[in-house]
Amino acid sequence: MTKKMETRKSTTPADKKDSDQDCKTRTAKRKASPEKKTPIKRRRVAEQAGPSTSSDVVKGVKRKVVQDGEGTTNQAKKAKLLDHMSGDKEQASSSLDTGKDLNNKQVCPRNVTQEKKKKRNVDQDKKSVADQKREFEARYVEEHQLGEGGCGAVFAGYRIEDRFPVAIKHIPRNKVYCKVADENGKRLSVEVAIMLKLAGEAEGSVGTSAPVSLLEWFNLGKELILVLERPVPAVDLQKYKAENGRTLPEDKAKVILKQLVDAAKELEDKNIFHRDIKGENILIETGSDVPRVRIIDFGLSCFVKQRSLYRVFYGTPLHTPPEWYRRSCYRCGPTTVWQMGVVLYEAVHARDFDTERFLSNTLSIKKRLSTKCRNFLEACLTKVPEKRPTLEELQHHPWLR
Repeated sequence: MTKKMETRKSTTPADKKDSDQDCKTRTAKRKASPEKKTPIKRRRVAEQAGPSTSSDVVKGVKRKVVQDGEGTTNQAKKAKLLDHMSGDKEQASSSLDTGKDLNNKQVCPRNVTQEKKKKRNVDQDKKSVADQKREFEARYVEEHQLGEGGCGAVFAGYRIEDRFPVAIKHIPRNKVYCKVADENGKRLSVEVAIMLKLAGEAEGSVGTSAPVSLLEWFNLGKELILVLERPVPAVDLQKYKAENGRTLPEDKAKVILKQLVDAAKELEDKNIFHRDIKGENILIETGSDVPRVRIIDFGLSCFVKQRSLYRVFYGTPLHTPPEWYRRSCYRCGPTTVWQMGVVLYEAVHARDFDTERFLSNTLSIKKRLSTKCRNFLEACLTKVPEKRPTLEELQHHPWLR
């Protein structure tokens, strides 16, 4: 998280009968600076049941999620889809496989004593709302608002004991739509669950991983509060590109893409599918000579099983992979590789990417790019998903070597 984040409106399904099995509305979009307004066309959609002529408002029918060899299905439901709707059954019912006992543990920064760490690892559900509220107010100062939407608001702030910058996300209880079960059977926000998994596997250190870290979270009854790392100084990739003359030279783009591909591969190895990697969800730390990539906004992410096939679309409509239009389904690996291509395309071109325009050949790749860069980009944006390279193959591509 950095200087600009925001969420967007969402809608809930009309039929709530199967609420324990279906995820509802997801967070929409965060950004990295409070000044910049998001163009409507960049809006992302949490669920889309088929190809659409609109990037902003999509109507569709919920469709089953097919799990190879498992046959997991969801009951079809009709709904009007604005920014977000309900999620797929696999995400709603999957267990939180952290590899450690991370149920509600708070991740403490490196300068906190071991005694305080143990104290903060107490299960939050065992504390009263009043106690958790007092703890939050005693530890953090909340400052100006960074963003707001239908799913909550994000504020800048800092930790009192050392003035460590944080982003404080408030999510009203009725907006915590998508949940997964932890190893004790308790239901957690999927965003919290994934960030706990990432924090646990990073052994509690802050600032060492590409995804921003969840420091603590508090259940205040009527709302959930997430306290997240806020890298400073940093801007999102869209603003970073604007500050460099609307496009990045290949050498700068290469530095960013190499880090991004490595980060995406690490998420894939942890069975996490971000679903919406794009310029606005990529922060660039600018405090050193070499820009450093950080990933934010896991609001649409999910845990993945091997070769999961999704028939419920999550993400930004302009970046929808071609297979969605042709087959109404997509997979984690090929979709993430497609997103690598979208990020690179927008980094080296002075225009936004649009899948439909690209498929109709009205959006072209610059000819003046180097042969290796063009090859990397064309490989990522291959229309047939089975012919795209894997993330591991991208790591060894000559352009990134």
